[in-house]
Amino acid sequence: MVKRNPFTTANQVNNTLQGVGVSISKCTIKRRLHESKHRGCRRCKPLISLKNRKARLDFAKEHLKKPALFWKNILWTDETKINLYQNDGKKKVWRRRGTAHYPKHTTSSVKHGGGSVMAWACMAASGTGTLVFIDDVTQDRSSRMNSEVFRDILSAQIQLNAVKLIGRRFMIQMDNDPKHTAKATLEFIKAKRWKILEWPSQSPDLNPIEHAFHLLKTKLQTERPTNKQQLKAAAVKAWQSIKKEETQHLVMSMSSRLQAVIASKGFSTKYKK
Repeated sequence: MVKRNPFTTANQVNNTLQGVGVSISKCTIKRRLHESKHRGCRRCKPLISLKNRKARLDFAKEHLKKPALFWKNILWTDETKINLYQNDGKKKVWRRRGTAHYPKHTTSSVKHGGGSVMAWACMAASGTGTLVFIDDVTQDRSSRMNSEVFRDILSAQIQLNAVKLIGRRFMIQMDNDPKHTAKATLEFIKAKRWKILEWPSQSPDLNPIEHAFHLLKTKLQTERPTNKQQLKAAAVKAWQSIKKEETQHLVMSMSSRLQAVIASKGFSTKYKK
């Protein structure tokens, strides 16, 4: 059953066996799966089309030999959802060692809104930048981020953080979310004369800031805030506590990330947190 459908739960196996007159406990089922070298894991990856795979491969091959200085001059940016209670909602899958990234052992995800608070942040190899909460920017407007709100954030944060973390010569990385690629946003960036790193869609595994967000959320698990204001304060503290050595390590992993994309033929890699 697990070989046919790796997302089968121990409860489902138990119910099926009881239907044919076999009564064993869930613990026994799990022990037998462990003995056959299967272990329960949770993993969710972006949905990657053939077009996405080609773009990811092209990007990886084009940038594989870029020097360390190239990556150090990039301001990495993204948005993330921070839950008051750290629940990722991921499904458990039974798999053998070394098969974590097989397509049949992953579920597909698409980006969506919601959550306790939404935040925008940036970082560079030299450290983390500002953590901005979307509802603080929108104020009397909708708490959802659109192209207008995104431009407000860019206007207030990009130059300030880039000069602090990198210097006056920098490049911005951002994914292909519609508010990032909206005509008004692109015209705004062009007017500012900021350079943008062309980015392949569905590639969070290539973005070091995703792992910085994972560090932030791991730190929050020990804080246990009970309301939104406490959550924001704890998130800012956690973000600022990420050390320069950690962000530098993440950014300098770009060569390995690109090699992993090439090795996986464009599919998702182990670098998704």
